[in-house]
Amino acid sequence: MILILFGVSGAGKTTIGRLLSERLGWRFEDADDYHPPRNRQKMRSGTPLTDEDRKPWLNALHARMEELIGRGENAIVACSALKQNYRDMLVARFEPDQFRFALLDAPRDLLRERIRKRHHPYMNPHLLDSQLATLEVPAEAWRVSVCGTEEEAVEQLLGKLQAARAQRAQSRSTSGRPE
Repeated sequence: MILILFGVSGAGKTTIGRLLSERLGWRFEDADDYHPPRNRQKMRSGTPLTDEDRKPWLNALHARMEELIGRGENAIVACSALKQNYRDMLVARFEPDQFRFALLDAPRDLLRERIRKRHHPYMNPHLLDSQLATLEVPAEAWRVSVCGTEEEAVEQLLGKLQAARAQRAQSRSTSGRPE
C-alpha cells in the first residue's frame, strides 16, 4: 500500500511521513526529491508552478510508486498533490486498495507560523496563499489535523490505517475471500 500524505507547505508532510515510516517500517519517499531543477528554481524565486511544470514531476513520482507497488513494498509518500487531477495522475491504473490519500490539515495562521520558523531548500514562504487557493479537498481522503504535535498526527494516521485494515478484513470475510 502507498499512503500519500498531501497538503500545502507547512503542514508537516515530510516530518510526519518520516515519523510514520519509522513506526510502521515502511519506506518513505519525499515527492520534492522528484522535482526537476527548473521547478525548484521557480519555487525558490516565489513563482507558482503551472500544471505543465508539474507533469514531469507527477509522472516521475507515479513511476516510482508503480515500481514500489510492483515489488509489493509499502510506502509513505509526502506530496503536495493539491488538485484532484494531480492525485488522479499519481494513482492512475492503481487498484483502490493499493493507495490511500491523507490530507494534513491546519488553519492558515498556523501554517504561516510554521513556515516562518523553518527553512526549506526551495519552497518560498510567499507561495502559501497560492497553494491554499489551489487546494481541492476530496471527500474520500482521510483528513488529519496537524494542529497538535507531529506524534499526535502520526497516532491519528495509525488509527486510520488500523481501521482500514479491519474493514478490509471484515469485507473479505463476508465475501468469502481469503485474507
